Amino acid sequence: MQGLKSAAALLIRSCCNNNKSKLSHSFLAHCPQHSRSLSSSPPTEDELNNQVLVEDKANSRSAILNRPSALNALNTNMGARLLKLYKAWEKDSSVGFVTLKGSGRAFSAGGDIVNLYHLINQGKWEACKEFFGTLYTFIYVLGTYLKPHVAILNGITMGGGTGISIPGTFRLATDKTVFATPETLIGFHPDAGASFFLSHLPGHLGEYLALTGDTLNGAEMIACGLATHYTNSEKLRLVEHHLGKLVTDDPSLIETSLEQYGDLVYPDKMSVLHRIEMVDKCFSHDTVEEIFDALEREAAETNDPWFNSTLRRLKEASPLSLKVSLRSIKEGRFQTLDQCLVREYRMSLQGISKQISGDFCEGVRARMVDKDLAPKWNPPSLEQVSEDMVDRYFSPLSESEPDLDLPTKQREAFT
Repeated sequence: MQGLKSAAALLIRSCCNNNKSKLSHSFLAHCPQHSRSLSSSPPTEDELNNQVLVEDKANSRSAILNRPSALNALNTNMGARLLKLYKAWEKDSSVGFVTLKGSGRAFSAGGDIVNLYHLINQGKWEACKEFFGTLYTFIYVLGTYLKPHVAILNGITMGGGTGISIPGTFRLATDKTVFATPETLIGFHPDAGASFFLSHLPGHLGEYLALTGDTLNGAEMIACGLATHYTNSEKLRLVEHHLGKLVTDDPSLIETSLEQYGDLVYPDKMSVLHRIEMVDKCFSHDTVEEIFDALEREAAETNDPWFNSTLRRLKEASPLSLKVSLRSIKEGRFQTLDQCLVREYRMSLQGISKQISGDFCEGVRARMVDKDLAPKWNPPSLEQVSEDMVDRYFSPLSESEPDLDLPTKQREAFT
C-alpha cells in the first residue's frame, strides 16, 4: 500500500476530532492501493510466511498479522497460513490458548480488495473463489475453535478484519480501536460472517451499521457486545506480557487476566448507542425504501441533524448493495455461523461476477483505484433494483457451481 501512513494518520485525526460519521468514508476515499504491483515478481516463501508471524509463549501461541504498510489487509496466503497454524495448534497439547493481533496501526482493515479487483479484471476466477473460500473457512474454524482465543483489536478493525476476530472467545478493544463494515460504499455487502454477528447486536443496530458503514470505537464495541474487554492502549504491553506467562487452557483464568488490566469506559454523548430507540424505529423496517421514508419523516419532524447525516451516508452507497445487505442481516438473525458463511459465499461470488451488476468493481475503482469518489452505480436508484436482482444475489451462480464446503461434520455448530 503506497502512502498508507498518511491514511492511518487521517483515521486517527478523524477519531480525535469526533468526526466519526465520516471516518469509514474517509478511510475508503483516501486509503491507498495495497496490492502488489502487477509487474513485480511473485513473493518468496519467506515473504509469504512473514505476512503472519508467530510468537511462542509459555503455554500459548500468538499469530501476528504482518502487512503494516497495507493496514494488514488480508489475502489468500494469510488466510491459508492462519488456517494451517490454527489447526496445528488445536491438536497440540502444549498450546493452551491462542492470541491474534496486528502489527502497526491496524488489527486489519479487511480483505485486500484492490488485489481482488485486479484478479476479477484479469479473469482469474478460481483465484477469486479461493480468496473467499479460504478466509471464510478460517472464520468458521475460529468460531468453532476448541481452545480459548484472544483477539487484540488495537487499531483499525474493518470488513474481513472483523470476521477473523469477532467469532473468537475474547475480543480486547482499546482507545485506538475503529470498527466498521463499510462494504455498501464499495458496492458490496458486509461479509466474512458479518451477517451473523451484526444481526445479533441489540435491536436493529446491525442493520444500521451494515447499511451506513458507520464506525464504532472501543467503548461502543464494549457497550454493544462486539468486544468482551477494554483496556487503554498504553497498557497493552502489560496485558500481552501477562498473557504470555499464563499456563492454562481455562477461559475463566484468561478472562480474569484480561479483567485485571481492564478499564471502565462508556460511549460518549454523541454515540449512536444513545439513539438506539431512533435506530430501531427507522431501521426495523422490511425494505430500504421504508427505512428512507422513516428517516426523512423524522428529519422533517425533529430537525435533528443526525437523520439527515444518516440519509446522506445511505445515498452514497450502492442501491443494490443496500437492498442485498438488509436482507442478509435479516436472514442472518435466524441462521448459524456456518449457514451465514455459506450464504455469504454465494453472495460474494455473485457480487464479483458482474452477472447482476458491476457495482463492486465500480466501487473499488472509484474509491480505491482512480479515487474520483464518483461511482456510477448500476442500477443507479433504489426504484430500479428489482426483487429478481436481489433474489439472484442469494442464489448459486449456476447449477454446477458448488457451495462453500465447510467442515461442519467435524466441528460443533456455532449458534
